[in-house]
Amino acid sequence: MSTTLQPRYRRVLLKLSGEAFSVPGGEGLDSSQVAFVAQESSRAASLGVQLSIVVGGGNVVRGTVLSRMGVDRATADYMGMLATVINGMALQDALERLGLETRLLTAIEMRAVAEPFIRRRALRHLEKGRIVILAAGTGNPYFTTDTAAALRAAELGAEVLLKATQVDGVYSGDPLQDPAARRYDRLTYVEVINRHLRVMDATAVTLCWENHLPIVVFKLREPGNILRAIQGEPIGTVIAEQSHDTG
Repeated sequence: MSTTLQPRYRRVLLKLSGEAFSVPGGEGLDSSQVAFVAQESSRAASLGVQLSIVVGGGNVVRGTVLSRMGVDRATADYMGMLATVINGMALQDALERLGLETRLLTAIEMRAVAEPFIRRRALRHLEKGRIVILAAGTGNPYFTTDTAAALRAAELGAEVLLKATQVDGVYSGDPLQDPAARRYDRLTYVEVINRHLRVMDATAVTLCWENHLPIVVFKLREPGNILRAIQGEPIGTVIAEQSHDTG
């Protein structure tokens, strides 16, 4: 068997924003985008990788936007958590259409549609080769789904946190607005925090740092990128304890 088909990581947590489930710049669910995410995830699962996926919900509801509109912050955040469950259900359906065994676990109990998140149960699902979708964030307001991804990755013993985004890595500025923004190949956790790079919130980055969990930031909508990241190919930006890109 070709070594190019061998995964570098055996247990992976993939973080998807709500934008992954809608057309670029759009809102709501788009069936073609959901199908694309499912197909890309299935390619990773085909390598025998234990895959868990944390989903955001910004395409449906953004708690921060509701909060600015006057909705109580905790209430707005809970509404955002419910939005992630909608995305999780859509992804589960798309994966099952591909014949993949999948479990949806939520941090807020809603047994009619999902299992409650219990760490040992989630681990058992992974060991049985099921894709585990994790929704409702941490189950607590004031925490982002990025923080939920870092927390679940640590709890489940993931070897890497893959953050799929709309751009191909971490930049010194917004590459969509600043043509002079440069992309970093590697960064340390400290550099991300000190440079105020808007890739993940500081709580999420610190959690990864404390648990020696590398982060790979890459472009989602490039076909094959999830697979490439799992195989350890040099795509996007790697955030770890050592950096060779300090410019």
